[in-house]
Amino acid sequence: MSYELAKWLHVLSSTVLFGTGIGTAFQMVRAMATGRARTVADVAGAVVLADWLFTTPAGLVQPLTGLWLAHEAGYAWTESWLIAAYGLYALAFAAWAPVVHLQIRIRDLCRGADAIPPEALGLYRLWFLLGFPGFLSLVAVFWLMVAKPQLW
Repeated sequence: MSYELAKWLHVLSSTVLFGTGIGTAFQMVRAMATGRARTVADVAGAVVLADWLFTTPAGLVQPLTGLWLAHEAGYAWTESWLIAAYGLYALAFAAWAPVVHLQIRIRDLCRGADAIPPEALGLYRLWFLLGFPGFLSLVAVFWLMVAKPQLW
């Protein structure tokens, strides 16, 4: 794979990963704000689908193309900014993985319900809290990729 192709795939997948994350989070927040269980079930179902179709493939492409780019650009994989990026990316994944499960549970609990069940509201609160480390980690990774600071 050429450097240019790897770079294009890396930028494209980072855009898809970040954009899908922001977009689906916005949709879930808006759906929950309606207070309508059917709306939440429908939107959560679409969010789960988007995670499988867009977020998962982009999340897999990111580290592969990133390592390839670092290698091709002559960076050691042990550069401090890269090590920090690996850790932050792992943190983002650790926050995202349970979020997918929570979205599935919220969807299932709201299907056929007249009102949003209390259990779904509790799961939503956890889902919402997990969004912060995931989002902030990816923002920090973007900064590291642009600035490439020597951290230690």
